[in-house]
Amino acid sequence: MLTVDQGENEGEKDKGSVEVGGDEEGTQQQDSQPMLADGLADRGPKSLTSSSGQQVSNGFTTSTPQSPREGPGTAACAAGTAPGPGGGTGSLAPLGGLRTLVVQQTSLERPRETWSKKMDFLLSVIGYAVDLGNVWRFPYICYQNGGGAFLLPYLLMAVFGGVPLFYMELALGQFHRSGCISIWKHICPIFKGIGFAICIIALYIAFYYNTIMAWALYYLLSSFRPTLPWTTCSNSWNTANCHRYMSSDHNVTWSNWSTSPAEEFYTRQVLQVHRSPGLHQLGSVSWQLALCLLFIFTIVYFSIWKGVKTSGKVVWVTATFPYLVLLVLLVRGATLPGAWRGVVFYLKPDWEKLLSTTVWIDAAAQIFFSLGPGFGVLLAFASYNPFHNNCYKDALVTSSVNCLTSFLSGFVIFTVLGYMAEMRQQSVDAVAKDAGPSLLFIIYAEAIANMPAATFFAIIFFLMIIMLGLDSTFAGLEGVITAMLDEFPHVLAKRREWFVFGLVCVCYLGALSTLTYGGAFVVKLFEEYATGPAVITVVLLEVIAVSWFYGTQRFCNDIQVMLGFYPGCFWRVCWVAICPCFLLFIIISFLAFPPEVRLFNYHYPPWTTVLGYCIGVSSFICVPAYMFYHLLNAKGTFKQTQNADGPCCQI
Repeated sequence: MLTVDQGENEGEKDKGSVEVGGDEEGTQQQDSQPMLADGLADRGPKSLTSSSGQQVSNGFTTSTPQSPREGPGTAACAAGTAPGPGGGTGSLAPLGGLRTLVVQQTSLERPRETWSKKMDFLLSVIGYAVDLGNVWRFPYICYQNGGGAFLLPYLLMAVFGGVPLFYMELALGQFHRSGCISIWKHICPIFKGIGFAICIIALYIAFYYNTIMAWALYYLLSSFRPTLPWTTCSNSWNTANCHRYMSSDHNVTWSNWSTSPAEEFYTRQVLQVHRSPGLHQLGSVSWQLALCLLFIFTIVYFSIWKGVKTSGKVVWVTATFPYLVLLVLLVRGATLPGAWRGVVFYLKPDWEKLLSTTVWIDAAAQIFFSLGPGFGVLLAFASYNPFHNNCYKDALVTSSVNCLTSFLSGFVIFTVLGYMAEMRQQSVDAVAKDAGPSLLFIIYAEAIANMPAATFFAIIFFLMIIMLGLDSTFAGLEGVITAMLDEFPHVLAKRREWFVFGLVCVCYLGALSTLTYGGAFVVKLFEEYATGPAVITVVLLEVIAVSWFYGTQRFCNDIQVMLGFYPGCFWRVCWVAICPCFLLFIIISFLAFPPEVRLFNYHYPPWTTVLGYCIGVSSFICVPAYMFYHLLNAKGTFKQTQNADGPCCQI
């Protein structure tokens, strides 16, 4: 008969020994080393919260077995032991000679990669959250929706919607240490299609998002010359409507038909949209932009091919350099004549606009897409954290930095817009009519051309645009890579470099349509219809699955085990009720008030709207498709287990 001494028994308990027939999901990829020990069965299976006795998702209850495969043999062993004077451990005489078989779990998988430093993680999350939208979208939406008055709905949506979702994803990823696909086997397997949908949406975003960086790279390369090419009207691409309007040109009259050299450089030289009548005829691929995009994806590949060990070092440059440039541009913009006009226009509150539903819709959409929950990135980044890392503090810090960066960017943009209005002798509203990339590539580029040392400011500005985009691309692709490697570890774990190479090639080929003469129309279509509604719907399902099926109490117990404190009532109410209502509000508003999409006087025909929705549905269809497949694979059996910690669906 095999025996072990008391010290070995205690050591095995500290390592998290479990009884035979434990949770199948937690042990299906693990090898086991059996040991026979006396006097352990009377204690029952151990929970991870031994001090409080509460059960957590990857622990075991003290009364009921976790899996139906736990037969009565284990209970018989437990009933056949009697506690001794030492509390039931050590060398106790079992009744009837029964012994307990204790299994020590030893993983055969490769140890999970972790961040080299805590700062690598924080900079990666900040670099992901702070992207191009913080620079062009927030300032435009802010002044369009009441200026300073817009900050009230923006902050309310951030506190009750954006930050709770941000915190939830960091906690889920850190506790389960899994990507957006494999994490659902711990939460609710029937919702695993959400993970696949997130990966498809990330690919769609990579198809158009990196093209904007290719435009910025074209500008950057064009800036290395004494005279910036968007300052003169004597180039081959200019038209008769071009008016060179520098600060020294006082005799030029600006009309509604006038175009600036910066506008014609952007539309006729970089994009060449005049060669495409619309989406029905995109035209040829611009070889200049194709080479720029190839260079961008080359940087992306060599930054993420080895994992977070390499990308965590790259973000020390790509995440910090934009802040240095923003501060330089803010100081320069504040010294320009007319800058105060832009600041007043930016912050002057129009309280009557708060009565408009559009303001609240824009505030909710802006904070959601700014913080970026639902793209699988936060799950992936947090999964590489130490188990007891304080992700609660990380969520508050990074989300606050993101919101403050958006606010700072508004000053950087509107000091320059005020200067442009002063120079053209127009109102700030007339100058700031362009939104999106046009705000950066036309208005701001023209303002830079009027500054002393224009070449220097152009170089650092467009370099900042590229780095803001690179951080988000690193994060988006890392979310897909982590998800696939965790889901198929035996196939991809040792072939990460080749898988990343294949993924980057797919993204490049998918982006070719955005490099055509009508590529700007494709970018706008993807941005407005294909990805936005789909990702909001996916996040709504994610919140429902975690809060209602997995159970808020169970999720809070997980956080208590991980962080040492139980989430407060505010967070629990947000996860159960407020966040789903927040997301549902955005979806209903989008369906009730669809955006009117137009670009460069091109109005998108109705069939393009249908096309955009079809692209979005093609990613979201993974969710019901996987549900049907899983139910079919399980032969229609659906088991719902109920315990003290709330419901958790298992199929």
